[in-house]
Formats: sequence, structure tokens, C-alpha cells
Amino acid sequence: MKPDLSCKIGGLVCKNPLIAASGTFGFGQEWEAHIDLNQIGGLVTKGLSLHPREGNVPPRLVETASGMLNSIGLANPGLEAFARDKLAYLQKLADAGCLVVVNMYAESQEEFVTLAKELCALKGIHALELNLSCPNVREGGMAFGVEPDSVLRITQAVRKASGLPLWVKLSPNVTNIVAIATAAAHGGADALCLINTLLGMAIDARTRKFKLGNVMGGLSGPAIKPVALRMVYQVAQQLSIPIVGLGGICQAEDVVEFFLAGASAVQVGTANFMNPDTMPNIMRDLGEFCRREGIENMSELKGMACHACPL
Repeated sequence: MKPDLSCKIGGLVCKNPLIAASGTFGFGQEWEAHIDLNQIGGLVTKGLSLHPREGNVPPRLVETASGMLNSIGLANPGLEAFARDKLAYLQKLADAGCLVVVNMYAESQEEFVTLAKELCALKGIHALELNLSCPNVREGGMAFGVEPDSVLRITQAVRKASGLPLWVKLSPNVTNIVAIATAAAHGGADALCLINTLLGMAIDARTRKFKLGNVMGGLSGPAIKPVALRMVYQVAQQLSIPIVGLGGICQAEDVVEFFLAGASAVQVGTANFMNPDTMPNIMRDLGEFCRREGIENMSELKGMACHACPL
């Protein structure tokens, strides 16, 4: 029997749990020459702001042990160019059953509200991902996401301005992830995305210079998976809101682990850079895993992690 890999994220149904993470998949069209986009459950666009952003000074990427540091700085064409040049392609993907989520970034609550209103007027968008967690910008981003009060206030404002499902992407660079998640849930979030990148840096021992032009950047990749799993589990234990897990997912077993910790779906990011076939490969292996383990529906796995048996 073929397992059912579909999943629900609040009121949205995704044909499978694999969603391309923001910042790793452009606006979708960049990847059509590499993989069949009909194989993935959805994609989150590159972070979009009201006005164009050039991003941070290079170098912007540094490879690390089991991961990558990035300091892109949310470079993007802005809302007007997005609607003119990118949206038509995303609408085709949406019509074909791919979940389209727009990641939105702003430097103030007022900008977030304006951007949300404008995006709600466009067709072909299933949900908004409120970026309160990017560590690579000096204003907005993580600055909004480390205090429950600001998370609550901004989430409430965007929720009021938008009729689309609202996902809030949270930062791991906090002392109490449950408090931050609770604020987002109380603010009206339909789902939480855990986690964004960890703040880090790299230095060249020979030149004695920082390897990133912006000095610090966001650490992603397999190195952060244990942190992501822990935070997904902690939040899932306290809140009933759907969670989209991300952080270091490279293979089918990683997806299963996030579901066991309490996630309803996952996003795949850095692994796409290592191998463009990562998500199709995960889909194939995930189906085989479910058949082998007698799992008829992915939802059976949600939150089922338990304490290890004593020796």
C-alpha cells in the first residue's frame, strides 16, 4: 500500500511535507532546470521587502564544518518587481498544487503591515511567512524576534492586516523559545517555523580577517539539527499550534525525526545547495521508509518520540 505523505498545516493541505526553505530556493524558477518542482510540497520565497535591498557586502557565504554561514542580508528585488516579474511563475506552481509561501521582511511594524496588505491583494499566494528571525540585518529581523512583547505586537498587527494564513519564523538566538512561540501564537499565528539560523562567525587564521564581509552571519546545515529538534520538541510540548520544522534536514530520517518531535511539515534549505536532487531523493526515501515501517500516513508519526527504554 502506498503511504499517504500529505500533511496539514493549519487550514492548508500540502501534498507532501517537503517545503523549500526561504533563501535557498529563490522564487522557484531558478530551480526548474534542476528538479521537477511538482515533486515538492511547497516553497517559501526568498525574503521579500517593500522596497529593493542590495544586501550585505561580500563575502556572503562561508563553508563550515557540517554547515554554512551566510550573510546575504535579505537582498531582494522589492514588492513591485516581485509582482511584475516573479508572481506569474509562482501562480503556475500554485495552480499545479505546490504550496506557495512568501517570506516577508521589514524594518518596522508599519512596513510589515503595508507589505502584508499588498501581498494579500495578489493571487497565487497560499500563506505569508513573517520573518522575525534573520540574524544578518542591522534593523528588523532578529531584533524583532528576541522579545515576546515585540513578537506579540507585530504578529497581531500583521494578522489584522492579512487574510492569508500567517506563519511566523522564529529565531533560535533566544533564551526561552517557548515564551517567544507562545507570543506568536497569542498574536494570531497559524503556524510556527522553527528554526532560523544560529548567529555565528568565521575568522581566517592566516590573514587574521573575518571571512564574512558583515563579520557575523547565520549558521545553517546539519550542525544545527540537534538545536532545531530540541526547540521543535519544547514548543510542541507546550502549544498545539502547527509547527514547520527546519534546520539541517538532509535525508528522510531527518524528516521523520522532526515529525516525532512534533512538527507537522518541514523545510529543506542548505542541503539544496549541496545537492539539487536532495528533496526528490528525500521524497523517494521517505516513501520507502513509511512502507518498510508500516506507516500509512505521516501524521501517525507526529509527536510520537518517547523516552529510551532502560538497559
